[in-house]
Amino acid sequence: MDAIIRLLKDFQLYNLDYKKLLFALIIFLLFFILRYVITIWIIPFILKLTQKTKTTVDDELVKILTPPVRLFITFLGLLLAFKVLEFKNRNVDFFLIKIFKSFIVFTFCWILLRAESVFGKTLRKIFIKKNMSTAISFIPVFNKFIKAIVLILGFFVIVQEWGFNIGALITGLGIGGVAVALAAKDTVANFFGSLMILFDTPFKIGDWIETSKMEGVVEDIGFRSTKVRTFAQALVSVPNSILANEVITNWSKMGKRRITYKLGIKYSTDVEKIKRVVSKTRLMLENHPEIDSETIFVYFNEFADSSLNIFLYFFTKTINWKKYLEVREDVNLKIIEIFEKEHVEFAFPSASVYIENDDDMQLK
Repeated sequence: MDAIIRLLKDFQLYNLDYKKLLFALIIFLLFFILRYVITIWIIPFILKLTQKTKTTVDDELVKILTPPVRLFITFLGLLLAFKVLEFKNRNVDFFLIKIFKSFIVFTFCWILLRAESVFGKTLRKIFIKKNMSTAISFIPVFNKFIKAIVLILGFFVIVQEWGFNIGALITGLGIGGVAVALAAKDTVANFFGSLMILFDTPFKIGDWIETSKMEGVVEDIGFRSTKVRTFAQALVSVPNSILANEVITNWSKMGKRRITYKLGIKYSTDVEKIKRVVSKTRLMLENHPEIDSETIFVYFNEFADSSLNIFLYFFTKTINWKKYLEVREDVNLKIIEIFEKEHVEFAFPSASVYIENDDDMQLK
């Protein structure tokens, strides 16, 4: 820092050789012309070549590099022009080298920040191709994270180049960082919860999920929380740190929907009728276009208190809630038709009361 201060005090243009000043001006103009040639001729030529490829990534990269390259050529010409002037003060060379190194870091960071948009677009295409809608919602978060890392690293490198004590600066930031970390621990927990949801992919936007605390359709997966629309049309916002530790049932991942219940018939029903209704019900389910034929159980399996019970267990092919209800209704109506044709009556919950005659009581 002392060398920079002395440079600012000793910097005097009137001690320069005017021939060198003219030569420096010519060098700067040559680099300015070179910048113009690259902008007008070379870059458009490269773009024509990249447009012939199947991917658009190379086109985007050329567009990203164009502004930093133009600025770098201009700055390089200016630096060489100053070098030609040959200042007597050695602090000038020191100052120019520091500026040049800092500018290289600045240009590199600028390129990375501009490339971040291409990175985001490429990730989006990959996630869309693989049907990873959950990961798509995290792209803005990752983009911001990359920007923050690039800016912080670039800042520290430039500051160190100018002779500042990075260790002391980091220590100072660390003391304040402890307080910030304590205040933001929930945010950090939610961030890692978001990563767990991203990589495990227990659900995606549009899925019907159920946890111990809520059930509904996922509408949005954010950096901090996941929004779920319940069937009562309320919008529930669940912190990702909590959701990542919950047992999640994803009903949308079902390949088929289960139907199971018992049909109670009267004890007075003939055995042959029971056999026929069981057989016809099983056959009806096996031939139903909306019932999965792999798993169908229809059996007379229980002597209950007030009925003879027929056990049914099968699956619908659809998982859509509305379609599922329609199929279930159709099956129920067909079962009623079978029972009516066989003159089999459904049993109602009932109880028989028997009164014992007491001879002693009658004598009295």
